[in-house]
Amino acid sequence: MTKRFLIPLLCGLALASPAVAGDPAAGEAGFNKCKACHSIIAPDGTDIVKGGKTGPNLYGVIGRPVASEPGYEYGESILAAGATGAVWDEASLAVYASDPSAWLKEKTGDAGAKSKMSFKLAKGGEDIAAYLASVQ
Repeated sequence: MTKRFLIPLLCGLALASPAVAGDPAAGEAGFNKCKACHSIIAPDGTDIVKGGKTGPNLYGVIGRPVASEPGYEYGESILAAGATGAVWDEASLAVYASDPSAWLKEKTGDAGAKSKMSFKLAKGGEDIAAYLASVQ
């Protein structure tokens, strides 16, 4: 391969690479902000993090289709986002947590989309997403 093609290829790969991954240890500490509404409960019933029941259980959220936690009553807008086939990954969860309604508007194309989650995580979303990925 010639230099003429190699340099653009390498630049393209660098740009296509995922963002720097979060720190699960920092995310574990940061999850304290989330546990007022969310818990992390393993399928066998083990409480990994005892938390509120206002939001869905976040065990196994990374890799799970959006709005698919059994038994949780989701809002209309996130159900519409889930109907697109969207699946939570670390990056999308971090963006969602920073501004849930904005994420839903973008995902659904509905300027009136709203989230039942009123909290906006100002920073540390990547870390919390990395932590959630680590407890699956």
